[in-house]
Order: sequence, then C-alpha cells, then structure tokens
Amino acid sequence: MSMDDRSHYKALERMYLAAPINQLYLPTITVAKGEAEISIELQSSYHHAAGAVHGSVYFKMLDDAAFFAANSLEPDCFVLTSSFTTYLIRPVSKGVMRSVGSVVSQTKNQFIAESVAYDFRGKEIARGNGIFVKGKLPFREAMGYDDD
Repeated sequence: MSMDDRSHYKALERMYLAAPINQLYLPTITVAKGEAEISIELQSSYHHAAGAVHGSVYFKMLDDAAFFAANSLEPDCFVLTSSFTTYLIRPVSKGVMRSVGSVVSQTKNQFIAESVAYDFRGKEIARGNGIFVKGKLPFREAMGYDDD
C-alpha cells in the first residue's frame, strides 16, 4: 500500500466522521483497499415501536460500508449510491452493530459492492449489495476530506 493510498483511506475516514448525520450515530470506521468496516453502539433511540433497531439503521450501516469500500478504489471523486438492496435477517436491539463492506466488481465508472452486518456476538443480522457510480464532486470539495 502506497502512502497516497493510506492518505486517501484516512481522508475518507475523516470525511465519513465529519458528515452531520454521523453526529447521531457516533460510528467508528476503518477503510482499506476495496474494504470498509463500520461500527456503532446501538441506542434505544434507534428503535421502532416493537423495541428493535429500525431498518433504516441497518440500511445506513450496510450502505455506508459498501460505499466506502467502493470509494477506497476511486482516487478523485465522491462515488454515489445508484441502487442498494437490503436483506434484514434478524432483529437486534442492543450492543455494537458492525458492518463490513467489500467491492466485488468494478469498471471504469461503476462499482458493485456487498456488505454484511453483525451483532455484538458476531452473528449475521443483515446483508446488502449495491451499485455505486463515480460522481462529479471532487474529494477536495467534500466535507472533512482535506481536514487534518
């Protein structure tokens, strides 16, 4: 891994954490070549009326992990989620939720990535896959990317 790659991965991590939405979730993130891992501590404020985590949280965790896996392979521009399919396997209500994303295919302007979410015991709770396309927004214009 080159220093440019390592710098890009760290900048992506800063960019993710700088996003205002993440002030609600307080995630951790690690980005590597074609991969990303995200974790959050589940809160009761993420629950639906039946007392388990709302599906939107599953989607966010799966999409974010796949998205940053794809963005790790794009050195110039922010990628965009074109489509994403989410499969909810089992409910969860407490502990840490961890999602792991990886790129499974790429062309010049498109990435296909998959992700799996796990509960605090390491049991699979959801999975997803998506198509991500190269956008037009240069990283230097994305919130948090160039901050040191």
